[in-house]
Amino acid sequence: MIATFQQLKWSPSDLTVQPPGGKTLVNLDTNFFTTNTDAKSIPVKLQGQSVVVTARPIAYRWNFGDDISITTTSPGSPYPDLDVAHTYEQTGEVAVSVDTQYGDASFTVNGGPPEPIPSTIWVAGASQDLEIVEALPQLVIR
Repeated sequence: MIATFQQLKWSPSDLTVQPPGGKTLVNLDTNFFTTNTDAKSIPVKLQGQSVVVTARPIAYRWNFGDDISITTTSPGSPYPDLDVAHTYEQTGEVAVSVDTQYGDASFTVNGGPPEPIPSTIWVAGASQDLEIVEALPQLVIR
């Protein structure tokens, strides 16, 4: 059953970056989060039996695109919480993503009781471009 669990198409996590719009400021916190927190179930037929495999996200690997990544059990949260935040030290362009580890897995056969699957799997998330820019102060006379 472990091989079946690992071969199924588990959903990659969506990634939200704040501030929105594909740009953030150097030397200030950039916030990251995903809404992928619920258990997923995938029905399959195995040897003529109806099997349902269920797993949930148990960890997230945040790839910040500047050779830094962290792994958390938290999916992050929207601003102002800054549960998963990163400060970029240089301007430029990076590709950011979040990978999801599915675990706490089980399966049922023909609607029977759940049986545990002692395995986990990482699912790579799609990358998105993020531009790190510098904000320059300007004196404005009104």
